[in-house]
Amino acid sequence: MFVIIGAIIVFVSVIGGFLLEKGNLHVLIQPAEIVIIGGAAIGGFIIASPPKILSLVIKKGILQIFKWKPPDKTFYLELLSLLYQLFSKARKEGVVALEADVENPSKSPLFNKYKKVISNHELVNFISDNLKVIVTANIPSHELDSLMDVEIETEHKEAMIPSLSIAKVADALPGLGIVAAVLGVVLTMGKIDQPPSVLGHSIGAALVGTFMGVLLCYGFVGPVSINLEHIARDSSVPFQVVKVAIVAFVGGSAPQIAVEFGRRAIPEKEKPSFKELEDTLNKLK
Repeated sequence: MFVIIGAIIVFVSVIGGFLLEKGNLHVLIQPAEIVIIGGAAIGGFIIASPPKILSLVIKKGILQIFKWKPPDKTFYLELLSLLYQLFSKARKEGVVALEADVENPSKSPLFNKYKKVISNHELVNFISDNLKVIVTANIPSHELDSLMDVEIETEHKEAMIPSLSIAKVADALPGLGIVAAVLGVVLTMGKIDQPPSVLGHSIGAALVGTFMGVLLCYGFVGPVSINLEHIARDSSVPFQVVKVAIVAFVGGSAPQIAVEFGRRAIPEKEKPSFKELEDTLNKLK
């Protein structure tokens, strides 16, 4: 919703300002310029992107902008509660007792209690895979920390691909606008024997190409890239929370202390207070 609102504000501000100065809106309507700039940008992006990148940009990029909901306090309370129950079960019954839960999280009563968490398939896989390591091997906490860091870094790099790809398209748009403008000037030179009014209109139409390229870069496509960068960063926070909590638990911390370590990795705006977490965990005991 905010993306659409922002795009409307950009469009209304630019076009509104132009009209306030008694500009002729008809001059800005240049389908040929749109075809040149848009077609070249899309074509260049396809040339630069293997099929995997194209899929990531569409599925985890453009579509995600409109349906993305960042993790909130309720989500993090669910995540910490799930980790607490998993740790408590492992402490009371032994880590082997977690095998059924982590082998098939979708059928685990513990995982299914927390709908917001289980809907995040990448996070659930991250939790279950790293608990499997604990179940099957006596791994020291520092080695597990390094192992989880590698996975988080890999996931984050992949999540950043849509942002970086779209940023490159944005960087190319001003140059493609110049291409459209130069082609417009070439056409104008063929009308050199025409009266000044005709030449002026033709030159104005050519300059619209530069205008469109710069506007698309800084007003629309560039901001989309920045939005996707924020989404990628927000998406990685729950993984950091899980990592900190699991490493603390493997290092010997009690379940409640381990999830408190995890709580400290949550950004301030979404972070539940110590009292909120304590009250939530007390209801689970």
